[in-house]
Amino acid sequence: MARLNIVLHEPEIPANTGNIGRTCVATGTRLHLIEPLGFSLSEKAIKRAGMDYWKDLDVTTYLDYEEFLQKNPGAKIYYATTKGLQTYTDVKFEDDCYIMFGKESAGIPEEILMKHKENCIRIPMINDIRSLNLSNSVAIVLYEALRQNNFDHMQLQGELHDHKWE
Repeated sequence: MARLNIVLHEPEIPANTGNIGRTCVATGTRLHLIEPLGFSLSEKAIKRAGMDYWKDLDVTTYLDYEEFLQKNPGAKIYYATTKGLQTYTDVKFEDDCYIMFGKESAGIPEEILMKHKENCIRIPMINDIRSLNLSNSVAIVLYEALRQNNFDHMQLQGELHDHKWE
């Protein structure tokens, strides 16, 4: 079963993290949060955005980036950034890879990106747009990674019900 990992480096907005948590639950994806967070995990806003799914989320919190690396040795990490030289569709997302996103106001720190240039990916945008919303960016890249893994373990068909309208 393909398992993917979303990593949020110092997220600042609870509603974004809540939305991302809900997306992770819906896709069977693990969520990793690197502190400092711009909010408390007990805040109503994060639970409201994640709705009643937050209790089902596989989430791990780390004190900093170094602790994240120590606890996930050998992890294949893709760094989502507007500074990436390749698009997210240019790479092959392996089972159990990690896709990291930075905080809303500044992205992933430049010193981290410089050490991992070959794993930096971007979502194409028009030049004068600074960035997309964090939760939208996560959904775009995560669903491409899931598509590449044939949506393993996910329900692929819905069911229509024949309703007679009067």
